[in-house]
Amino acid sequence: MDWKLFATTYAAIFLAELGDKTQLATMAAAAGSQSRVTVFAGAATALVTTSLLAVLFGELVTRWVPVAVLRRAAGALFVLLGALFLFGPAE
Repeated sequence: MDWKLFATTYAAIFLAELGDKTQLATMAAAAGSQSRVTVFAGAATALVTTSLLAVLFGELVTRWVPVAVLRRAAGALFVLLGALFLFGPAE
């Protein structure tokens, strides 16, 4: 196992998920629940499933699109979304 890749992936996903809508929804479900273990199991399973889909989709896409192009496209998309959130209409 590539531990450097594991640690980098863990840190990036951990930081990205802090305070997002998924975490807030999980907190709300746990607050109104008798079984926090069940909420944890459901949330953890959902996150593992979405990560699996992302890995499989990423592997599939790299068969036709070079990794450098994907990285640039992902970076451009993050910049675009950031600009839209910063300068878009306020609610």
